[in-house]
Amino acid sequence: MAGQTHSTTEGTHEAIEVPASEHGASFPPFDSTTFASQLLWLAITFGVFYWIMKNVAVPRIAGILEDRKDRIAGDLSEANRLKDETDAAIAAYEQALAEARNKAHGIAHDTRAKLKAEHEARREKAEKELGEKLKAAEAQIAGIKTEALSQIGDIAGETTSALVEQLMGKAPTKTDLTKALKTAMD
Repeated sequence: MAGQTHSTTEGTHEAIEVPASEHGASFPPFDSTTFASQLLWLAITFGVFYWIMKNVAVPRIAGILEDRKDRIAGDLSEANRLKDETDAAIAAYEQALAEARNKAHGIAHDTRAKLKAEHEARREKAEKELGEKLKAAEAQIAGIKTEALSQIGDIAGETTSALVEQLMGKAPTKTDLTKALKTAMD
């Protein structure tokens, strides 16, 4: 049957048959006659791949990891430096703010003290002027009172004289009038 040609109704097909001795009875990797060469090639391939991994791939990966580690460490140190600068800036800001508040309180206190002193000075001046005016008014009132009291005797004498004249028909004498007024005032 080797090398035979088959014809079919659909067309001509040529089939090639492989003799049984050429394709063996088992799968080639499981063929016990090739185990030694397979193990040799496995050892060579493993050794080459191990050498490539050890001398090429692992150093590159280690270099990349070291670069990343250095970059991360640098970024962390930069972040810490910037944090320290920020903390210092915040502390300086808070100190400046506290100084400004203290200065503002000092200015307000000084202004209050100055205004209070000015107000006190004006009040004292006004009180002094009022005291002087009050003394002048009291002196004027005392003068008017003294004058009125000095004239009260004359007014009382004239009034009494006019009343007595109206009631009696004749005016009293000056001595009688003076005596009567003295007795009434005591």
